[in-house]
This record gives sequence, structure tokens and C-alpha cells, in this order.
Amino acid sequence: MFSGIIENLGRIRAADQADGNLTLDLDTGFTDLSLGESVAVNGTCLTVVTFDATGRASFYASPETLARTNLGTLRAGAMVNLERAVSMSTRLSGHLVQGHVDGLARLDAVIPEAGAYRIELTLPQTLARYCVEKGSIALDGISLTLNAVNDLAEGGCRIFLTIIPHTWSHTNLQSRQPGDLLNVESDVIAKYVERLCKPSL
Repeated sequence: MFSGIIENLGRIRAADQADGNLTLDLDTGFTDLSLGESVAVNGTCLTVVTFDATGRASFYASPETLARTNLGTLRAGAMVNLERAVSMSTRLSGHLVQGHVDGLARLDAVIPEAGAYRIELTLPQTLARYCVEKGSIALDGISLTLNAVNDLAEGGCRIFLTIIPHTWSHTNLQSRQPGDLLNVESDVIAKYVERLCKPSL
């Protein structure tokens, strides 16, 4: 379980795809990792497969993970958002984030606004139904608040968010460009409510 508060920006050393799988080798900045520990990489919960005392670690991503996330687009030199799993004593500064990516959103615009940035993204209908004004969403693992949600006639929605200077400078949003695809994890509470409200068979 994560909170969506990014701890480190990691740099990809290598991203090797073979047989539909991906092995990521990256500098995490975490010097006390444990074998088998969960780390959210761009909001995707991955397991530490190897590590050393310098903070270099490797992670494995399955075909299922690659089909749902943007991890398959990563190349050497790319920056990724990193968060370690929360502990029972951690302050929950963001919201409950599982690290289970639901799909992808397209970044449409990045607009400087009074020292901050306004970003606009388009989500497919499968994700749009979980978006509400002032609700929570995780984009590339970052816990964010939706300023506005506009439904689109062709299905899906456009969402609007404000990125404060601290978040901008401490995450990989600073390197994102219009057209990029971001990992989306919807608020798990919304998904449970939807499931519970379905008529029983």
C-alpha cells in the first residue's frame, strides 16, 4: 500500500524486454532496500529482485503489467517516480494507493499558472466513471486532486489538475510533454462503491 507521495526520482539504467517481460535496472536513491520489498515505480507496484548498497536495484514487470502501464515505453536515462510502501506509522498525506494501475491517460496540455502548472488529460470511459470533482486520482503514482471533470460526447472525460511547484520539481511531471501517456490508478473506494451498488444476480 502507498500514499501517492513521491519520495525519490529514479533514473533508468537499462530497460530490457524479452519474451514479453521487462527487467528494469535503475538508480533508486534508496540505500536500505530489502529483497522482495514493494516499490511503486511510476505508480506501479513492483518487487525488488536485486539491489546493492548504492541504491541500484532491478525490478521485473510481467506482460500483464506492460499491457496496463507505460513501463514498456521506458528507456535508459528516463526519470521515474518512486515511493516505498507505507508503514503503519506513516502519515497518509495523499490517499490510499495500491500500486495497481487501471489504465492510461493522455496528457493534453501543460499550462504555467501563477507559479504552478495546470495540466489537462483525457481518460477513456473505463476510467472516467471514477473521476469526480475534488476527488483523488494517482497519475504516475502521484496523489492528486481533480479540479474539474468534463464528460466528452464521444465517451471518456477530460480532467483538469493543478500541480504545485514542489510536486512539479520533485516528480517526473516536469519532463512530460503533451501526447505522453501517464499511468492512472483510480480511487479504490470508488471502485468498491461501484461494485457494491451493482444489483445482485
